[in-house]
Amino acid sequence: QVHLVESGGGSVQPGESLGLSCAASGTGTIIRIGAMGWYRQAPGNQRELVVTIRYSGRSNYADSVKGRFTISRDNAKNTVYLQMNSLKPEDTAVYYCNAQNVYTESTSGDTFWGQGTQVTVSS
Repeated sequence: QVHLVESGGGSVQPGESLGLSCAASGTGTIIRIGAMGWYRQAPGNQRELVVTIRYSGRSNYADSVKGRFTISRDNAKNTVYLQMNSLKPEDTAVYYCNAQNVYTESTSGDTFWGQGTQVTVSS
């Protein structure tokens, strides 16, 4: 089993910045995580992609956050980071960490989710 522990989030005003991080840990050794990323879900909406980053470092951003959000990962620490700048009220949502194609001593290509962290952008 793999657990994703998120940190960061909170409440900010429009135009401000916020950072999120997510660390993966397991009962055994994590051999490799294919892709890590962030999704978000606002009230009444479906969960949507924010950005993902592959093991190679290649990233895929939603159009709505391009130029404002930056994702990075530390493969040695199985941790992904999200720097959010120029935040807008429409960025308000619960942000979920995601890990795909996770290989450990007991898992093979599984997908895991974090518990979610609230981001609120309001004046």
